Amino acid sequence: MAQEIIGLHAGGPSVELDPLPRSQTAPIEKVYAFWLAGMSCDGCSISVTGASDPSVEDLLVGNIPGVPRVILYHPVLNSEAGEEFIHNFELAAQGKLDAPYVVIMEGSAVDDSLIDGPGYWVGLGARPAANEDGREVISVMEWVDRMAPGAAAMIAIGTCATWGGIPAAIGNPTGAMGLMDYLGKEYRSAFGLPVINIPGCAPVGDNFTEVVAMVLHFLQGTGPLPEFDELGRPAWQFHHTVHDRCVRGGYYEEGVFAKEYGDPECLVPLGCWGPVVQCNIVERGAIRHHGGCMNQGGICIGCTMPGFPDKFSPFYQKPPGSTVSTHTSMNIGKMIRFLRRMTQVHQNRETLWDKVGDTPSGWALEKKDDPAFGKFSDFIYRKLQFQKAVRPGRWREETKYRDGFTTGTEKRDMSKLKDTDLKWGQARRRAKLEREGHVFEA
Repeated sequence: MAQEIIGLHAGGPSVELDPLPRSQTAPIEKVYAFWLAGMSCDGCSISVTGASDPSVEDLLVGNIPGVPRVILYHPVLNSEAGEEFIHNFELAAQGKLDAPYVVIMEGSAVDDSLIDGPGYWVGLGARPAANEDGREVISVMEWVDRMAPGAAAMIAIGTCATWGGIPAAIGNPTGAMGLMDYLGKEYRSAFGLPVINIPGCAPVGDNFTEVVAMVLHFLQGTGPLPEFDELGRPAWQFHHTVHDRCVRGGYYEEGVFAKEYGDPECLVPLGCWGPVVQCNIVERGAIRHHGGCMNQGGICIGCTMPGFPDKFSPFYQKPPGSTVSTHTSMNIGKMIRFLRRMTQVHQNRETLWDKVGDTPSGWALEKKDDPAFGKFSDFIYRKLQFQKAVRPGRWREETKYRDGFTTGTEKRDMSKLKDTDLKWGQARRRAKLEREGHVFEA
């Protein structure tokens, strides 16, 4: 069996797939992707399989214009197993593939040097060995050591792979760390790229597939390298904080906070770290643009940040730094709410209702007229609003029409509607028909 595998063509079973139609001008037809699992829960894999913009299927089949087809080797998704599966990793490590490859790391890197004697924390595959079993497990970190120099890109997906995550929490025995910590500051891929980090526990699947598609464009020369921040995160995905785009952010501004879970207001007093955490889950949604922590009533525990989990513990307790900011927001928010409600009341009125001094709503028969203070504040507001703009309406003498036609607005102004019962359109139309001798039909 081993000899049959060694005799396989470069690239393993994947190169024997039926070729798919694609652009003849593309410099790269395909890119191999090797998925390594460190200390993880497989949540990143699950998240990615739910991506839709683009989907994993689009990447694998080659449906995205200008992007080479991805040939994925995943320990869970592949049909190959054992030596047949590992053979392709070996070809990549030896530089014998017929196309570039990228390495995707899910889960924390670990420090095998902490083990006293031979051993491993996480393994993938085995090789023949002169021991009792005749086999020796290959450490995942050995694959990283061998494949990183020749990889077109090293991509860390999920907070465990990017920053160490939960397996790297204080007190762990494995020396768990992020891929960037393992490879070091000076690491560059064969295409000159540092480690690309897409954090999240689990990450938004679309964040990952979007970056992969853009990096593939770069690798084959059909697009620029996307912008990454100083920590290797996609800058457009992790620039804003959760709070910046949160559906509850307006409540914080007005100083209105939830008292218990299920309340619709801002969740900071209940333990939400959204104001300082860089993440786009509330605007993009968890899966297919739906869900997301705060959208579903949950708090942000900072799972995309390098300080997670140690610096965000204990969870579900009010962040210490929020004491000053929340009390400041409460005090200032009272004035903000008052001013906005005052403006809102008057903006909820048509200009016609202001003229006639009434509101024709049958849903609120007891609805009162705009109070004097509201009218005064609106007068000042309008003065400021149109200080450097042309006020809407007819304020100049218009050209006389040949038939003596006068606009409806002028008619209403001349009739002094406040002193009559003809405030509303149907009443005026009925009065007009009666004056002309017509029978009014309801």
